[in-house]
Amino acid sequence: MRAVQLLAVNQLAVVDVPEPSPVAGEVVVALRAAALNHRDVWIKAGQYAGLKWPCIPGSDGAGVVVALGGGVDSSWLGRSVVINPSFNWGDRQHSQGSDFSILGLPRAGTLAEKIAVPVAQLAEKPVHLNWEEAAALPLAGLTAYRALFSRAKLLRGERVLVSGIGGGVALFALQFALAAGAEVWVTSGSSDKIARAGLLGAKGGFNYRDEAWAATAVKSPGQCDVVVDSAGGDGFGKLIDVTASGGRIVFYGATNGDAPLPVRKIFWRQISLLGTTMGSPADWAAMTAFVVAHQVRPVVSDVFPLARAGEAFALMERAGQFGKIVLSLT
Repeated sequence: MRAVQLLAVNQLAVVDVPEPSPVAGEVVVALRAAALNHRDVWIKAGQYAGLKWPCIPGSDGAGVVVALGGGVDSSWLGRSVVINPSFNWGDRQHSQGSDFSILGLPRAGTLAEKIAVPVAQLAEKPVHLNWEEAAALPLAGLTAYRALFSRAKLLRGERVLVSGIGGGVALFALQFALAAGAEVWVTSGSSDKIARAGLLGAKGGFNYRDEAWAATAVKSPGQCDVVVDSAGGDGFGKLIDVTASGGRIVFYGATNGDAPLPVRKIFWRQISLLGTTMGSPADWAAMTAFVVAHQVRPVVSDVFPLARAGEAFALMERAGQFGKIVLSLT
């Protein structure tokens, strides 16, 4: 079968590799589409823990079950599925255990024509989604769902700020918060991305390249009950400024590095800082049910054939996407 392989730091090739065989409790999924995440770019650049070469990256995928390992119910054969990339979460809902891993490293990932995964990682593909949309859902959708609902406990009618709109998790946070009845505002370094978020239902947005953006936001629309962030860094203090007393800042990354914290503001205004990573099996089940109930359609930025995977990575590396970048495997 054909697959994307990372051979060394910044060395990507599309090559022939052996087809996977399922062991007991596993299935083989013939993938119809797979999607990229920033995690894949960081692995390619050698900026991720536990690197090994060669490896097949990819955490997101959707396809059809074509083979069963021992002990797997025969009803799975031929079913259209999406794959939960959150492996071995553990027994505790509040945080992952020591055996937790994400599909795509160390285990071979979804940027391939076929993949073997435990049957417990599967969910039925939502029927309202096409293959590209279904492949775009898993990692980013799971991360956004846990951030908003399991961690920040978002309530209907609250005001939400989503930073860095345009990335997969940020867009799901926008869509999920709107579906839950929240008022959503966004930030971006691109006026075009802010405008496109408005077309999805955001009330408005702020360009974080403007030093006064936080002060402008506090004046109108006012401070926010929930802030969703993945950047961290020196700009994190402005997120605290725009958070209401008793508000929650939930963050799932630190692409700009660690943040200096104005501790006095945090404790005096009783702001909660909530870290979050991926999601539990319960989060996964709740997220997929939420997507079906609210007919959420993931935003797909660009679709490339597998042979042009290098172009797909390059697009993400220059942050040129608005939504998920998908590889078609049909």
